[in-house]
Amino acid sequence: MSDKLDVYRQAKTELPPTQHLWPLYGVGLENLGVEGKPIEAPVLSCGPDSMVIRHDACGLCFSDIKVIAQGRDHPRIQRDMQKEPVILGHEVTMTIMEVGENLRGQYKVGDRITLQTDIVYKGKGMAYGYLIQGGLSQYSVIDERILNTDQGNFLISLKPSVGYAESALAEPWACVVAAYRLKYRTGIKPGGTAWVIGAGDTKSYTISSGFDSNNRPARLLLSNVPQEFEKWLRKRSSELGIEVLAVPDVSAPPQEFVDDIILLGADADLIEKTSPHLAIFGMMCLMADKPLPRKVSIDVGRVHYQRWVYVGSQGTDISQAYSQVPVRSALKPGGRAWFVGAGGPMGRMHVQRAIQFPDAPKLMLCTDVTVDRLEDLYASFKDEARDKGIEFVCLNPANKEYPFVRAHQWLKENARANDVVLSLALKYLRMDYLFLRTGLKSYYSTYGDAFAGKGAQEALRPYLFVALLTGTLDEISFLQNMSLHDKLHLYKLNYILTEHTSLFLPFIRSKLQGFLKEVYRDEKCLIFQVL
Repeated sequence: MSDKLDVYRQAKTELPPTQHLWPLYGVGLENLGVEGKPIEAPVLSCGPDSMVIRHDACGLCFSDIKVIAQGRDHPRIQRDMQKEPVILGHEVTMTIMEVGENLRGQYKVGDRITLQTDIVYKGKGMAYGYLIQGGLSQYSVIDERILNTDQGNFLISLKPSVGYAESALAEPWACVVAAYRLKYRTGIKPGGTAWVIGAGDTKSYTISSGFDSNNRPARLLLSNVPQEFEKWLRKRSSELGIEVLAVPDVSAPPQEFVDDIILLGADADLIEKTSPHLAIFGMMCLMADKPLPRKVSIDVGRVHYQRWVYVGSQGTDISQAYSQVPVRSALKPGGRAWFVGAGGPMGRMHVQRAIQFPDAPKLMLCTDVTVDRLEDLYASFKDEARDKGIEFVCLNPANKEYPFVRAHQWLKENARANDVVLSLALKYLRMDYLFLRTGLKSYYSTYGDAFAGKGAQEALRPYLFVALLTGTLDEISFLQNMSLHDKLHLYKLNYILTEHTSLFLPFIRSKLQGFLKEVYRDEKCLIFQVL
């Protein structure tokens, strides 16, 4: 290790008086920094209960791009960014440069740290890189907002041997892992605030559980609730010591955020009007036996960041709406999973985790609109997925006309359920559109990377396909005493789908002469039936 790097790692340098940072003043990259450059700002000193840290590495997340695109409309910002600019960057690795007097028994200069960035302090979201200065700055101050969050100390110690960039990936990987471990309520929040709103439905509603001496909200808001149900709620609340407030105007509730909103009826306007009042981990319960009259606009950003959940029931027991279909955060073992944006950094992490997890899906559909990303994803994980028996399908949904829509339609209408198709479409050999469009077993890679069937023949087929496609079939010693008919039976090959320009087409025509019947042709491709 060089002396310079050793000095840097051990934080043996003096803190400079100023630093460079990138403030975001509004929507668009033109509002990042000043005239396309970072600004110079003072390096703040620490107090007795805080520390100065150096940002060693910072990953850029799509969430950062969303803040740049949305500005103050982003659900985690919502402030005047001209007056209070945002310093982005939450995927960070840090080194402690200065320690306040009251923290010196716990931390020392040179300690390597990162942090859990989804900070809630005194009931308010204070996420790092959103409301607290983030990694697009050289230095920052760690104070009680991070050291004493509502859930404790959010700093995480790092081993000195772990690389800076590697450590910065801890945050996105934690997001991936946490996504499958989220646990949601299956009833009205005990000790919280529930808001019951009538929407013209006069059924005889009940709450069979979660509204008793063991579990009950602390406060109940009532708006236009059907008379009989309101009478029952008030009586029950009086028995249980629950505070009850009438809210005649749903646009002006007595508190900004509530834990549960229970809507009695199918009213799209009320959903849109009241949803913004859901607290973090809030739930909206829709009780209706008919569909909503129109599509509803929901803030998906707050569903994501604040963990909102929408549940519902066609019945009259509100507690059943919460519990009858509990939210499942884990992937279904042996199920079918669709990974949208699978070629991006976070998408790849989700795909990798799913393949390597013990109870993996049986079918993984990975979509992305960037061909290079999609092909690299397939090349990276196809073998591991195949070895685990996972049907690993990658496609670009933006490519509406490809691949061979009419040819696939012909196969869907004319081929039998267990027929096998060999595709010679080199440009698209990594995307198994054939399987998705027709349901047929398909050898979609020209080198047999993915194949149907089980047992010894399954392992043999890639070898045989390479020989078939390169014109060396007759050179394989153990096949020399077999007739071409027997070889084709070994392949279990029924159709060949090929582009007119395929380099392998001459070999196929030569080797299978007399065994091919052209059954389909258009301007892009041919289909041969193997007789």
